[in-house]
Amino acid sequence: MPTEDPQTYRLGVLPGDGIGPEIVPAAVEVMDAAVAAAGAKPIEWVPLPVGAAGIESHGSALPAETLEALEESDGWLLGPHDSAAYPEEHRLQLNPSGFLRKHFDLFANLRPAKAFEGTKALLPGIDLLIVRENTEGFYADRSTYRGTGEFMPTPDVAIAMGIFTRPAIERIAWQAFELARRRRRHVTVVHKANVLRMTTGFFLDICREIGADYPDVELDDFHIDAMTVHLVRRAAAFDVIVTENMFGDILSDLAGELAGSLGIAPSINASHTRAMAQAAHGSAPDIAGRGLANPIAMISSGAMLLDWLGTQRADAATRRAATLIETALTATVRAGISTSDLGGTASTKAFTAAVVAAIETA
Repeated sequence: MPTEDPQTYRLGVLPGDGIGPEIVPAAVEVMDAAVAAAGAKPIEWVPLPVGAAGIESHGSALPAETLEALEESDGWLLGPHDSAAYPEEHRLQLNPSGFLRKHFDLFANLRPAKAFEGTKALLPGIDLLIVRENTEGFYADRSTYRGTGEFMPTPDVAIAMGIFTRPAIERIAWQAFELARRRRRHVTVVHKANVLRMTTGFFLDICREIGADYPDVELDDFHIDAMTVHLVRRAAAFDVIVTENMFGDILSDLAGELAGSLGIAPSINASHTRAMAQAAHGSAPDIAGRGLANPIAMISSGAMLLDWLGTQRADAATRRAATLIETALTATVRAGISTSDLGGTASTKAFTAAVVAAIETA
């Protein structure tokens, strides 16, 4: 049962590259306002270097000191990284996001797509959650214990492995069905079992096995190619979509754009013990430092982290803080305040201030 005894959380702050140093502080400011308004204890923030700043200060995009601090944290905010712009020796390494997901076994990547009232979303009725398996599948950079799942046996042959294991599929399927019970009780499995029978077919079979334990949740499935069409035509018909790593990455970008903009696409990456809040979009170096960045995705990712912590720890005050953030974001956009990607004129700071004001006057 939820408790009214607020808890203190230690959260890392990793600004990242490009627009990260603008949108991550915005999320911190909004989260501080929300926990105060909800009667929760103040968050203990731990600023940590990552990305280009980490290379400059520690010679590493993900310094050992950062990893050590995260080991002692309940979760963290990770800004976008621009690993393509790092010096060559750092580009050859696993990027900070991929490394953290793999190192901390953050197996569940939860990516909502929901249109905001008052914006010109391509599909105004979209409100779904993509539950992406985050540790194996067809993403070769994190699917093996050491090295990657890509290799070249000869100069003219390149091979990538897709890895699917029962334990990983069972735990992501369980997450999907549990989350569906908190939403509209409908899970859709996305696969390519007509061709990739022993890999994505295995994924589908195990999801069906887990689904048998949830008779109150409707279960259906679609091939990945068909699913792209169904999302464009009738995204409002879907609730929770569960799929393997690469399919989930592709579908979540599509869903985010259908909802209005990747600038509003949040996510968390979670294990059973900790979670990382991370906007689904990139570092947008072309607009960095100009006050144009949309902070919604990062702010909403912070709200997801609070909701996850509050659920895991049975902490009602922290879950109230998450709800306050989402309500304030909706009210702010409905009032006509938004950044340019949503058709508005507000700067990053002006939009953030409006969200904080909406929380404080709620």
